[in-house]
Amino acid sequence: MNYKKIKFKNSEGLDLSGYLELPLNRHPHSYVLFAHCFTCNKNFFAVKNIARALSAKGYGVLRFDFSGLGESDGEFANTTFSGNVEDLLAAADFLKQEYKAPEMLIGHSLGGAAVIFAAEKLSSVKSVVTIGAPSSPVHVKNLLKSSLEEIEEKGVAQVNVGGRNFTIKKKFLEDINTHDLTSFARDLKKAFLIMHSPQDSVVEISNAEALYKSVKHPKSFVSLDGADHLLTNNEDSEYAGSVIASWASRYLEIPEEKDLATKHQVVANLGEEGFTTQMRAGKHYFTADEPKSFGGEDFGPSPYELLSAGLAACTSMTIQMYARRKKWPLLNVETHVDHQKSHAEDCENCERNTAKIDVFAREIVLEGNLDEQQQQKLLEIADKCPVHRTLSNKVKITTQLKKI
Repeated sequence: MNYKKIKFKNSEGLDLSGYLELPLNRHPHSYVLFAHCFTCNKNFFAVKNIARALSAKGYGVLRFDFSGLGESDGEFANTTFSGNVEDLLAAADFLKQEYKAPEMLIGHSLGGAAVIFAAEKLSSVKSVVTIGAPSSPVHVKNLLKSSLEEIEEKGVAQVNVGGRNFTIKKKFLEDINTHDLTSFARDLKKAFLIMHSPQDSVVEISNAEALYKSVKHPKSFVSLDGADHLLTNNEDSEYAGSVIASWASRYLEIPEEKDLATKHQVVANLGEEGFTTQMRAGKHYFTADEPKSFGGEDFGPSPYELLSAGLAACTSMTIQMYARRKKWPLLNVETHVDHQKSHAEDCENCERNTAKIDVFAREIVLEGNLDEQQQQKLLEIADKCPVHRTLSNKVKITTQLKKI
């Protein structure tokens, strides 16, 4: 997981709290804004699962608390549907100012209705996703049925939603009555993905049908068969996230990753900016980088860390291979390695012949019912691992330019 906790102000000057989910080993190629369901918050597990599934595919996802919920300022009693839309616009402006304007909006339940209204005011948004969304914000009245009369008469009432008590004011009901979602959606020129479960008992599947009919092409529908309204099963929310990531790639401009092809054992590719280096070793792809203190992004291990990793891996493998051949009870071997020199210092002085002696400090943990003699023998075997021998010997490196 790679995320940042952020705060930004809405149109009323209230501080809204959120998390920005980021890919582990690269900059996001696109940014996404997520609107949670009515009375939920940014930490709701379905929200987190979907955001993390997207960040694993290279998206940056901002999930935040609407005003009056979670860690955001404000009173929920003063919330309105229009206010939720304004909060989304404030979140989009934050992304635009600090990172990059969002290209996709995702909304769960009533949040799905909110993103449709927000999308009309955001030119950067190319795609909209709704999950279990009502075809009209007025649908939320179904959750308040037992208290509607009290709200109308007294102007306010305590209601229980999802086992928690909330104060709802009459202005909330008056506000949702002014939003005709299906009529509004007809004029939007965005790509739409509508996700809904046939078994949704809170917002019936007929709402998805009404939404689908109201929006223009390109539009898609995905049935979340077997899921409940809140996607309480982790598999359902993770599936939704992976489907959204694949679907959106058709409508967003995602840079094509360079295919690292080589006839050699290893290839490293680095462009003209930064130190984030794409690598391929055999069939395996990974990233190398420098720490932020040296101007890198820390998206992967440094070259010296990779060198130490090779020594650590080879040591553990060699010891375990020997123990297995001897049928010794070695349950697990763990090798820790430190290298005394930093790669940054070497690079700054690479034209000077002032190299210091490299010291790899290795610490080995052996688990199992081994006697003292067996432990000492395995310690000797560690010094015979191939990478250890390579590092101990004089190494010759030949270099030539390859014609493109």
